[in-house]
Order: sequence, then C-alpha cells, then structure tokens
Amino acid sequence: MATKTINVELFTKMFLAGAANLEAKKEVINELNVFPVPDGDTGTNMTLTIMSAAKEVKALEQADMKSVSKAISSGSLRGARGNSGVILSQLLRGFTKEIREHKEIDVQVLAAACERATATAYKAVMKPKEGTILTVARGLSEKAQELAQSMDDLEAFIPEVLECAKDVLEKTPDMLPVLKEAGVVDSGGQGLVEVLNGAYEAFLGKDVDYSAIEAGTGTKLVKPGAQAEADIKFGYCTEFIIMTNNGFTEKNEEEFKAYLESIGDSIVCVADDDIVKVHVHTNDPGLAIQKALGYGQLSRMKIDNMREEHQEKLIRDAEKLAAEQAEAAKQKNEQEVKKEPRKSVGFISVSIGEGMNTIFQELGVDYIIEGGQTMNPSTEDMLTAIDQVNADHIFILPNNKNIVLAANQAKSLVKDKDVIVIPTKTVPQGITAVISYMPDADVDTNEEMMLEEIKNVKTGQVTYAVRDTHIDDKEIHEGDIMGIGDNGILSVGQSVEAATKEMLENMADEETEMISLYYGEDIREEDAQRFGEEIAELYPDADVDVQNGGQPIYYYVISVE
Repeated sequence: MATKTINVELFTKMFLAGAANLEAKKEVINELNVFPVPDGDTGTNMTLTIMSAAKEVKALEQADMKSVSKAISSGSLRGARGNSGVILSQLLRGFTKEIREHKEIDVQVLAAACERATATAYKAVMKPKEGTILTVARGLSEKAQELAQSMDDLEAFIPEVLECAKDVLEKTPDMLPVLKEAGVVDSGGQGLVEVLNGAYEAFLGKDVDYSAIEAGTGTKLVKPGAQAEADIKFGYCTEFIIMTNNGFTEKNEEEFKAYLESIGDSIVCVADDDIVKVHVHTNDPGLAIQKALGYGQLSRMKIDNMREEHQEKLIRDAEKLAAEQAEAAKQKNEQEVKKEPRKSVGFISVSIGEGMNTIFQELGVDYIIEGGQTMNPSTEDMLTAIDQVNADHIFILPNNKNIVLAANQAKSLVKDKDVIVIPTKTVPQGITAVISYMPDADVDTNEEMMLEEIKNVKTGQVTYAVRDTHIDDKEIHEGDIMGIGDNGILSVGQSVEAATKEMLENMADEETEMISLYYGEDIREEDAQRFGEEIAELYPDADVDVQNGGQPIYYYVISVE
C-alpha cells in the first residue's frame, strides 16, 4: 500500500532519527578529514549542530508542523558550529521554511523543501565549492524535482532520492582533487547522507535509539517517572528555563540538583551552554524558583497542580513572586553591565590556549571565546559574547577558517550593535589584526587596515599524523610530524624541530622581518627558548620572538611576517 503523506508525528521521528544516526556515525565522519591531523571535527560539528535542534524538538509539549519547524530552525541556527554545521543549519532552515505551513508533507512539498534547503545553503556561503555537502544537497534536490513530476508514493520516492545522494557523495573525489588524493569522500556530504539514512529508517518504522538526544551533550537526564494520582507526594509540576549569567558549571549542576532533590522529585536538569531547562515536582514552586534566580534570569515558567485541586491563588502567588524576582534580577544584571561605561569599539577573539588567551587579553580584547580547531564555537557562543561586550561596534576575530561562517551567522542575528567580522583564519592573523587597530581612526578605516595587514601574515602549525595518507605530493605515515602552512602540508619529518625548520624554509624569504614561535602545552619553555635561538641563527635578518601559546595538539604555531 502506497504512503502519500508524512504527518507531524512521523516527521518528528524521522528528524530525531536522523540526528541520532549522525551522532552514532560522527567519529567515522571525523576520520574523513583530508589532513591526517588529530582534530578532525566535521562529524562533531554537524552532530552538535543537529543535537541543538533535536533537543529543542524533544522539549516541545504540543507539536504541530509549525512549532517543530521553528524548533529545528532556531535550534540548529544558534547551535551551529564550524562551516559544516553552519551549512547544515542553513539546509534545515530552508527545508523547514517550506514545510511549516503544511499539516502533512507529500512528494510535492518534500521536493520543494529540498530545493529551498539547497538554495538557502548556497546563498549562505560566499564562495560555494563543488564536491562538498552543498553538491550532495543540490544533487538530491534536483533528483527530487525530477521524480516529483511522475510519482506520488513516498515509499518509492524517498529511497530513490537517498540513493542519488549517495551516488553524488561517491563522485565528490572527482570534483575536489584534494579528496581524491587523500582517498576520501567529502565529510560534510557523508554527514548529510547519515542524517538522511537515519530519517529513512524511521520512515520505514524501524526502532531508533533516542538516548543520545535525551541525554544531551555531557548531561545526565532523569526522566520523570509515571506516578499514580493517589500516590502523589509533591503536588506541583514546575518547569522553567534559566538563562544563566555566568554559565552553568558541573558544580552548579550538582548543587542545584541536590537542592531540588531536597524539596521534590521527578527532577530534570539539562544544561546547554548558558541555557538550563528545569523540571521538578514540588509542594512549593517558589522555593525552586528562588533558588534558580541565583543563577540567572527565568523564562517559560509553567506551574501545574497535579492533584487538580485548582489552588489558583497559590499558583498566582508563585508566578507573581517569580515575575517580581525575575524583574529584580534583570534590573540587577543590567545595572552590573552598566557599571562598565559603553564604549565605541570592542573586540571578541577566539583563542586556543592559556598563553594565547593572555596575549589577547594584554592586547585589550574584551571577550575571549575558547575553542579553535578542536572545538569550534557555536553561533550561540558568538551571540553570548556579543551580548557581554558593551560597545557600539564590535570586531570579531574567528582566527580559524572553520569559524568564520558561524561568526557571520551571529552577526546576521544582531540588531542593536554593529558587528564587524574580520575573517582571520589563524591566531597569528588575529594577533596582527588587534595590533593593527588604531584608536584614533574610524571603524571603516580600521576594518580596511586590519583586512590589509592580515594578508601579510603567513602561518604554520606543527602537529602529528593520525593515519597513513598521501596528500600534497607527500607520503605520510601515522605518527609522522607535519608542518602545515596556509595552503597545505609544507613538511613531514620524524622530529618536531626538524619538521618545523623545514616548514620555515618554505615560509620565510628575504623580505621576512618577524618570526614568532608560539609553543604548545606539550613543549617545555626551556626547549622552546633554545629552539628560538637556533631559528634566530638561521634567520639573522629577522626578529625572532618566542611566546607561550599553551595550545593543545599543535607543538608550535608559527607566524612569519
């Protein structure tokens, strides 16, 4: 029997199943990284992006197509990490824009949603590159448009579209030579296919393990147990969201859960960045609310009398107390922010280690987002930083090519401040950008100056290979030390210092004036200083500066100017 429509219940299951399958396959996707470095992150970024949306969907009490679509779009948009995550969020955004006004999805709607998803994602990328997740999305979209002309049975339509996506994925190495040389398909395209695979499994009615979504990322979730009405010990089901002032640490979580256990049961406390979702059964909702206000502002408060005794006065009093104290907390928070006078220009920088953090702080950066290559900050992280910097104009330094899209996505969501993203692709470029800032010049002049100055910075990074491969005409074996420049691998060796020297030979020239060595957490200071002296002897016409970067994974980050 043909299946001609997908209702909201089935669509929700399909989306969550797609998210769960991506989470299950994320390490396989990470290993498709072209460079054999220990920071493959496409699978992680895509998973964190879609999980942000999945948790929003799971939190819905009454789901219709519009509310599910909004949860997917807003959750993925704010949770997007890395280029692959941002592109996935844009695909989801376009897809849900098309379906949200429909009660059910048929072949025509599904084909139109695929087309809109692809158009939205292409529009978000300044210079789209073929052989990527975008190509896979376009291929399946075109196939969907073709099939929609002649069929209306989703049981036949979906597997053909999915098979097309897999075929396009297999062809990505023919479109991007670097993929062919490394012997891998595009990792972002593989991630998209895994989402579709999971969704199709749910469409077929197969059981899906949603535990990864229910638990969230690194958060323990206690599901409220069913309880007979006659055996209810605590009468009020109390729910709210805390928007924390200073984050929500594991210690905060343990402390808050312990308090909730002392006044009630059926506790759920799920922390997601600066948002904490809370559920508790208690006889005094005001106590839970008062405690929560110590961590930040409250929203989406809901109190239900489970004994159905309609004690409306108690509920109104609790809600009034919550509103009054929330307002007081808000005013206090605003007063604290206003203690710092609003200034004309502020800086936000992404950083990768304690030493780098200190350098940026000493250069006057207002807010540092720790992340970088091993854990790309999300759009939400960027928005939080922008909110915390009390300035009219804010320069953001992503310091990683995989973070620029998320920074631009955050910029598009901010209306009350002028956000300028300087597309720095490395930390040394970010340092140069800050140093180039001229306080007496206007914002436009500074933007132009910084964009010009970062072009003069060459960056090299030294790390180790995690697998055998052949790339950039170099044979690489697991455990080899690699020197990676702005445009590829510059050296391969058996020792850190030998690979670094060979890399520098390919970076420095007769015009080089400055060489900066930022040593990582695995390099001792005395060894770095000695090595710096050797570099100074090799390049006597250049100033050589050695500083503690404290970065993980990379033994040295080198800047040549």
